[in-house]
Amino acid sequence: MVRRLFGKKLGMTRYFLEEGRSVAVTLVKAGPCVVVQKKTAEKDGYEAIQVGFGVQEKADRIGKPLRGHLKKAGDKVYRYLREVRVENADEFELGQEIRAEIFNVGEIVSVRGRSKGRGFAGVIKRWGFSGGRDTHGCRSHRVPGSIGSNTSPARVFKGKKLPGRLGFEWRTIKNLEILDVRPEMDVIALKGAIPGSRNGIVEISKIK
Repeated sequence: MVRRLFGKKLGMTRYFLEEGRSVAVTLVKAGPCVVVQKKTAEKDGYEAIQVGFGVQEKADRIGKPLRGHLKKAGDKVYRYLREVRVENADEFELGQEIRAEIFNVGEIVSVRGRSKGRGFAGVIKRWGFSGGRDTHGCRSHRVPGSIGSNTSPARVFKGKKLPGRLGFEWRTIKNLEILDVRPEMDVIALKGAIPGSRNGIVEISKIK
């Protein structure tokens, strides 16, 4: 049994419940994921399957080693390859499709994805610093201020909150409820928001 599936974020909309209340939902295209490799405990030391998601139309951009690896599961080339741990890899066949039908309405899942990248940001935007005074003559409105002491220890400690790149990090949102499943379109509706931008790759895992 597969408890994890990969897909892409389609966007957000509203969903009306039976009592007429409107809630925010995120639409995710979950699958289809195709099994391209099986890993067994006898050969690899653990049980898992490798799945491919997102067909790559221009196959000439893929190197020959990877193309030969994917040829065992069919003629298609996939943009994303991920591993999924399973109890018994022999239950799956190469080329088998895993679709959104593995999820049911009311299930609780967690979603992992990359947050939106915000580029280089200062300490006020990145860490919420208050900044300097806004009075006349102040020259340190948005600077971090002192970042260390004098001759001892004569260095900046690791982990100091400083300017840098903001966002584009893996984030996990737990306990999201599935409000709707459309197997014919491989689309599921999750209550609430998930990390990432539109068309970003996400990982959906069952919790209960």
